[in-house]
Amino acid sequence: MEPQTPTSRRVLVAKPRGYCAGVDRAVVAVEKALEQYGAPVYVRKQIVHNTHVVKTLEAKGAIFVEETEEVPEGEIVVFSAHGVSPAVHSEAQQRKLRTIDATCPLVTKVHNEAKRFAGQDYGILLIGHEGHEEVEGTAGEAPEHIQLVDGLGSVDGIQVKDPEKLVWLSQTTLSVDETVETVARLKERFPTLIDPPSDDICYATQNRQVAVKEIAAQSQLVIVVGSENSSNSKRLVEVAKDHGAAASYLVDNATFIQDEWLDGVTTVGVTSGASVPEELVEQVLARLAQHGFGEVEEVESVRESMRFSLPHELRKDLRAS
Repeated sequence: MEPQTPTSRRVLVAKPRGYCAGVDRAVVAVEKALEQYGAPVYVRKQIVHNTHVVKTLEAKGAIFVEETEEVPEGEIVVFSAHGVSPAVHSEAQQRKLRTIDATCPLVTKVHNEAKRFAGQDYGILLIGHEGHEEVEGTAGEAPEHIQLVDGLGSVDGIQVKDPEKLVWLSQTTLSVDETVETVARLKERFPTLIDPPSDDICYATQNRQVAVKEIAAQSQLVIVVGSENSSNSKRLVEVAKDHGAAASYLVDNATFIQDEWLDGVTTVGVTSGASVPEELVEQVLARLAQHGFGEVEEVESVRESMRFSLPHELRKDLRAS
């Protein structure tokens, strides 16, 4: 076996990676609100699931709260990219809060589907992770009609009122492969289960999973940059392991990388979740370079061009000024 040399060690960087259009829109919305109205600007929950982004916005004057009741009456509150239920909108209205809704438009699409199917008296099977903010927001649109399906293991326990009038929807940040499996199992139990009008898993989630599959097949180790509470980042770790990588780890930043992970490794794959700024990926690449991984190749699987405009409440005030 040939001895390893620094030149034999390489990094494959997935593209697309990092910020999606919905995250970019939400983060910029908080930044623009701070510029337009001055600090503080309150944000309900983490604007996106990334520790670095939250700390950066806090340093600029954003105050993150868990619930709207923590926001002083009459103040500005930004709703996170994951969306909120109608009850949260009502509470904000009662407290006379000025709201900026930074819900990702692709999450809003799922909310609208939930309202439409509930209005037609369908039972809705919502595939997603219990306790995730996006799931709570969607379920809040039609709680009497929606039942959560948290992975394959929960399918057998599902009880429905009318199996002939049933549709499935999903959280936007799930594993594409696992969701396909879950839907297939649901259709074994409920053969007339209807599909949503279009795929609920967002383009960015799908694209990042396609990209990580490509680098995982050529890598012994895949490092995914992302925070522990980021659903789409955690899915990337799972997908990497399922598609060829002997090991895959989620790291919030470069300091989380352990030297022993790199023992005997000649090819490392690197990607990042949809709420991760590129500077964190650059820091990981710099850390790997210190360990002899100086050859870096970007592997592009899909080209992205999606952009979303800022929330309308903010656009209106920005135009006026």
